[in-house]
Amino acid sequence: MVEKARLVSKVLVHDSNPDYFDRIKIFCDNNNLIGVCAQNTNIMEVLRSNIDLGAILLSESTEDDPIGGIMLGLEIHELRPELPIFLRREKQSSLDGLDAGTQRAFATGYQIDAIDKLKPQLDEYIFSLYYPSVLVRGIQEITTDALSSQFKEVTVNTNTPYIVRDRIIHGELFSLIPIESNWCRGYLMLLSDENNMMDMVKMNKTAIQAEHADFRSMNEVFAEITNLVWGTFKARYIEDNETAKETVLTQVPIIVNQQHKYISFGTDEPQLCFKYEMHDTSDEKHQPVVLYQRFIFNLNWSPDDFKEIQTSVDDLLDSGELEFF
Repeated sequence: MVEKARLVSKVLVHDSNPDYFDRIKIFCDNNNLIGVCAQNTNIMEVLRSNIDLGAILLSESTEDDPIGGIMLGLEIHELRPELPIFLRREKQSSLDGLDAGTQRAFATGYQIDAIDKLKPQLDEYIFSLYYPSVLVRGIQEITTDALSSQFKEVTVNTNTPYIVRDRIIHGELFSLIPIESNWCRGYLMLLSDENNMMDMVKMNKTAIQAEHADFRSMNEVFAEITNLVWGTFKARYIEDNETAKETVLTQVPIIVNQQHKYISFGTDEPQLCFKYEMHDTSDEKHQPVVLYQRFIFNLNWSPDDFKEIQTSVDDLLDSGELEFF
């Protein structure tokens, strides 16, 4: 098995006892979690926004109600059922004492003195899929090269890859392309804000003539980026003679609800995500254009069968891409 990539995940922290914040932060730091805090007055508003999350850490009590956190958890579960909620309890490290319907809203219970025992639950709910390090680094390299080839006078910065369990769509523009191989089946998805991408076209940052640009032009650029990433991914990681393992390939419906910025691939598995920022080198005051990338391996994921294709000089000679001088 090749080296596993180090990935992070954002978790929303809402706890009624500020004395525990330091211990929760240490736990997050030790387990590749980025904790973000929300106050009682805005937590539901935050959850309705476009924030990528892997889980929620919630206390069973609120400032004025010993079971207020449980009631809040039920609301959160109804709004974002894909997000596991880890409930901090005062008297036991389990969900005992809650009725069966309430228990279904939470992943598990824990006590602050035993918070480290949450590690197996993190692995189960957030970091359950193993991603080879060479694959994660390769995806970043492939996508950075594709963006650099399509936009002029930009520097592409990449953030730390991360895992999410939510199903949020970022912006108005997104593309999907299937991924098919012996070791994976699913989708590559790119997402961005329409206005920012259009600005790049209108500022002559692409090969398209700005005076003739409209939303179709922007779609062309986005489609080309998607094709470049997928084409290089396939050349580097998928053999030409590979076929999917199943004789009859299963499919699941993809559900998109634009009003709620929601997309479902018919699976609860977490998704591998990347964030890229394109900075205009000719105008430092211009806000960077952000592009999000997700890999959803909802139909097959067998990383032990993954391998990077090594192309030799003999292979290139045989294919005609090289010839002797």
